[in-house]
Amino acid sequence: MADAGMRGYTLEQVRAQTYKARDAWWTVLLVDPLAGRLVVFLANRTAVTPNQITGAAFCVGLGSAACFLMGGWTWLAAGAVLYHLSFVLDCLDGKIARLKGTGTLLGGWLDYVLDRIRVLACALALMWGQFRATGEELYLVLGIVVVFLDMLRYVDALQVAKVRRQMRRRLAEAIADAGEPDTGEPEAGEPGAVPTAALQQHVHRHLAWYVPIRDWLRDRRIRPHLVSGIEFQMAVFIVGPLTGLIAPVTIGTAVLLLAFEAAIMFKLWLSFRDLDAELARIRSRATLAGRLTAPHARG
Repeated sequence: MADAGMRGYTLEQVRAQTYKARDAWWTVLLVDPLAGRLVVFLANRTAVTPNQITGAAFCVGLGSAACFLMGGWTWLAAGAVLYHLSFVLDCLDGKIARLKGTGTLLGGWLDYVLDRIRVLACALALMWGQFRATGEELYLVLGIVVVFLDMLRYVDALQVAKVRRQMRRRLAEAIADAGEPDTGEPEAGEPGAVPTAALQQHVHRHLAWYVPIRDWLRDRRIRPHLVSGIEFQMAVFIVGPLTGLIAPVTIGTAVLLLAFEAAIMFKLWLSFRDLDAELARIRSRATLAGRLTAPHARG
């Protein structure tokens, strides 16, 4: 039963307050349209908590793993459906937390840890089930590959985001120390941050073809990183089982995931070059300004 103080949330509020500015294309196109409406129902008609939804998503994910372990196509299809349902539920907990302001550090940690355990369980169950059914040892190798790439992608994503924040902070401090005005658009969600355009000059110069594609995708809330950890999971645990092409789909998507990771590293390297150039420019301008004001100071 809903709490007495429960308010009437609308779908527009859910979209405005809970949808990420940019997200994986699988989430934007195949999850958010359903998840947003489920959030409206749950927020208005129940007192369910984000942690309860996290637990439900985990349990459904384990049900998916149990189906994968059976090996037959009917079980694989059931496992794929359950995995997608577990992912939809996994998106609900964060949305309700943001909508109601009930998010906690414990909840964020729990969500992350259970997500990784769910992927581990499903990967091992899917590939072991296929190994038992076919006797092909390739599936055992693919199980290790899936777990490794999932961990690599999420750890790398956290580190890249951390490095980018540090780069913007370093540039902001240099601008402030030099007394230069900070012109341009700040990074979304970071008031007063250095405009990201200052760290994307090489991208605009050397990857001009990529910029309009990136902007087109961003206008639709889709991240330019088209094969991320989410798309990799969905290919392995949904597309592969439904098509019966588990090994080819897993291998092909793994290659694409690594290719997009390499692209991120290349863009990050270009941003480092921009950072060095900007810092050198700021130091040069500060030195020149000091020389010009020195005679006046002596007078």
